Amino acid sequence: MNKEIKIAVIGLGYVGLPLARLFATKYPVVGFDVNRPRVDELMTGHDQTLEVEDEILQLTLVKENPFHNHRNGLYCSYDLNDIKEANIYIITVPTPVDRNNRPDLTPLVKASETVGKVIGKGDIVIYESTVYPGATEEDCIPVVEKTSGLVFNEDFFGGYSPERINPGDKLHTVEKIKKVTSGSTPEIGKIVDKLYKSVITAGTHLAPTIKVAEAAKVIENSQRDINIAFVNELAKIFNRMGIDTHDVLEAAGTKWNFLPFKPGLVGGHCIGVDPYYLAQKAQEYGYHPEIILAGRRTNDTMGEYVASQVIKCMIQKGISIKGANILVLGITFKENCPDVRNTKVVDVVRSLEEYGATVTVHDPWANPEEVAHEYNIESVKEKLPVVANNKYNAVVLAVAHNNFLNLDIASLLSENGIVYDVKGVLKEKADSKL
Repeated sequence: MNKEIKIAVIGLGYVGLPLARLFATKYPVVGFDVNRPRVDELMTGHDQTLEVEDEILQLTLVKENPFHNHRNGLYCSYDLNDIKEANIYIITVPTPVDRNNRPDLTPLVKASETVGKVIGKGDIVIYESTVYPGATEEDCIPVVEKTSGLVFNEDFFGGYSPERINPGDKLHTVEKIKKVTSGSTPEIGKIVDKLYKSVITAGTHLAPTIKVAEAAKVIENSQRDINIAFVNELAKIFNRMGIDTHDVLEAAGTKWNFLPFKPGLVGGHCIGVDPYYLAQKAQEYGYHPEIILAGRRTNDTMGEYVASQVIKCMIQKGISIKGANILVLGITFKENCPDVRNTKVVDVVRSLEEYGATVTVHDPWANPEEVAHEYNIESVKEKLPVVANNKYNAVVLAVAHNNFLNLDIASLLSENGIVYDVKGVLKEKADSKL
């Protein structure tokens, strides 16, 4: 590609914004999103996901479309006309599952239609969303072809470079994580690789085909899911035996090749979702993936298990469950991050409520409006909520936000109240832990 590179990033969420900001340090970039309030917020220089610090975002933003004046910088827009001049389109929309855990490609299809309306001859569309092997060329590219009227690998080309964003991680930022790249032809693969290599300081790995890159991404999180499921099963076994799982893992971890996974709730937009994408494709080829789905079943039931353990501890202390006040600390899917997508803390809350308890949720990171919209659960952000006598029969540390680590939890408890530590970080402060 000899012409000036102009990049349009489709989707300005946890993946798209950091990537757009990074590319904007070397290229003119327009970030496109159909969420108008999100675009307006970003153009003020604030990112509510906290993935890009305001100071850094403000240094990158430009007030006018950089395609017009040939300067580097990031301009955010919801107007399709603003990305018509791009020649590199990067799609970074989410890939969720539906209520039956089947892959939902709706956001990808809509984003492909968007690109199809503006893509021109010689342009490249690159997908970063996590998918099963074959999705880019079999499900997404045909949509671009149909909408644009152009022919794939003749008039326009494709690439796949799976996202590796770790929400809330300020150490492993996008440029510091090695990037897998691929293209629809060997020549396009080299162009895509060179593009990413120009901003990714950790380097790149050019995969031989798009399907190989897709498969590499989907097994990364499937592998983690299976390993965490194994440790979760160990926790269930050792709890019955009266053995501290964390002590066992610490002892086993003295061997150099022991993998340091810990038990917990497996949520979020990747680990709790990606295995279903791989399983779906495997079943289309006539293979039933037993280990992958077994790991999912184990991890998907951990919320109910945690709730049952909390109730067990309360009963042992002689606490009446019906109407008991329980405080759940944290609702996001991981610590020090406002992301509530696919959080499994919701399963804990709902299970405790099914037992008849009154559950209060406090999370200084989560947006209460988003929690209410996604899960119909009320959460308190600014300060600890107050109940009768300001005492709780049980406190469940569900997410290890830094805000909670020095919290005087004992002062929140009623007589005989219990503390349950999902994350295993409270040490002797907890009556029980996962």
